[in-house]
Amino acid sequence: MVISAASLCGKESRQSVIKSLEEKMANEKNPLVLMKTNMGDIVIELYNDAAPETVKNFIDLASGEKEFLDPKSNRNVKKPYFDGLSFHRVIPNFMIQGGDILGTGAGGPGYKFKDEINADALGLNTMKIKDAQGFNNDAAMYVFQKLNITSREEQQKRMKEIEAEYEKVLNMNVKDLLTAKGYVYDSNLPSVPVKKYTLAMANAGPNTNGSQFFINVVDNFFLNGKHTVFGKVVKGQAVCEKISTVERDNRDKPKNPVIMTEVRVLK
Repeated sequence: MVISAASLCGKESRQSVIKSLEEKMANEKNPLVLMKTNMGDIVIELYNDAAPETVKNFIDLASGEKEFLDPKSNRNVKKPYFDGLSFHRVIPNFMIQGGDILGTGAGGPGYKFKDEINADALGLNTMKIKDAQGFNNDAAMYVFQKLNITSREEQQKRMKEIEAEYEKVLNMNVKDLLTAKGYVYDSNLPSVPVKKYTLAMANAGPNTNGSQFFINVVDNFFLNGKHTVFGKVVKGQAVCEKISTVERDNRDKPKNPVIMTEVRVLK
C-alpha cells in the first residue's frame, strides 16, 4: 500500500482533492478552499477573475495573514479567522451563512471593503424591474426614500403619488435602480450570478463587505447586483443542503451549533 505525504501529515493536498471533486472547476488555476465542519467537508473554488479583492480578503483571513479586530481583547490580531466560527443563520431552500466572529449576525473583522460586481455581465442593465422577479421590495423602498415617506400615516395620505412613482420605477432597469440605491459596478469583471451552491459576500448594503459570507442552496436571482459572488462549492454540496435543514430557532440560528472547525487554502 502506498501512503501519500498528505496522509502522513494528516493534511489533504490540493492535487488529491482535485481528483475527488464532484464538479469540474471553472479554472483549475483558481484557489481551492477546504472547509471542514462538524457536519462534513465542503470544498470551494474561489473565482479570482470575478472578484480578486474579495478572494484575497477571504484567503488572507482564512490563513491568518490579515489583521482583524478581536472583540474579546478589542485589539487587532493575526490568526486563522474562520476556524471555530459557526454557520449562524441557515434557511432551507435559501442559503447558509457564516463568517461572523460574534455568531450573532452583527460581527465582522473591524473593517469594510467594496463590492466587486459587474451588473452588465449579469444582464441587469437590460432587464426592467417589472420583468425581474424579486426586486419589487427594492423598488418600493426606493420610492419611499425618493418621496421621503417616513410613516404609515404619510404613506396612506400620499398613496396616489406613491403609486404613480412606483409605475415609473417599474420601467427602470435593475442596474439603474440599484445604482440609485448606492451600488457601484465594475464593467471589467466577469461576474457570475447568484446561483445554487455559489459563495457570496453577506453585507448590510453597498460596499459593506467584511468577513460574513453565504452559500446558496438554490438560485437566488433577486440577490444579483447586491452581493459579490466569489466562488462555488465543487464538493460537499450535500453537506450544504444538510446544514440548511438543521433545526433552528426563530432567528434561523441552528439550535445545535454548526461549526467550521478548519478553513484552509489547499496547496
